Amino acid sequence: MRQLRPRMAALLLAGLLPLLVGSAAGCGSGGDDVPPAAVEAPLPEAPATSDEPSPTTQAPAAVDVCALVTKKEAEELAGTKLDDAVPVRESCTYTAPASGPTAQVEVFVGDGAKKYLDIERELGHELRPLAGVGDETYVSFEAAFVNRSGLWVAVRLVRLNDPEENREPLERIAGTVAGRI
Repeated sequence: MRQLRPRMAALLLAGLLPLLVGSAAGCGSGGDDVPPAAVEAPLPEAPATSDEPSPTTQAPAAVDVCALVTKKEAEELAGTKLDDAVPVRESCTYTAPASGPTAQVEVFVGDGAKKYLDIERELGHELRPLAGVGDETYVSFEAAFVNRSGLWVAVRLVRLNDPEENREPLERIAGTVAGRI
């Protein structure tokens, strides 16, 4: 648990609080369960810049985030049935029903996806480059990061399993996402 605290703090600072709070809903804390769609914290305002996209990201307005990973693909990745997608801003989350095993698939597009990758690097987490997929792709034990034409997409997998089991499925979903960007 101690290793997770710096990581959770970093994710919170990255403006991913709504997704983390949604992930925790129904985790048996004994408190009121709040569905992920009902929890939304304001994101920090971006500094004033020109209207041009940065060189590392594009505006994700033209991308249907939930179409990048379908419910069926999310269920295959998670190894269990999942609820319908919950889109929030530039993200999409599929969660397992409270009666099922713990599982969640999150998809982030644009600056949030790139920031997630940057945090993984800062924390020293192992990121393997995946050649031939998109312009730049990395896979860890819990996520895939794909850059194609300057647009970053991250797919995060939450499961209670041996993390090594997740690499190959994450590599496959990275290829699928790269083909849809």
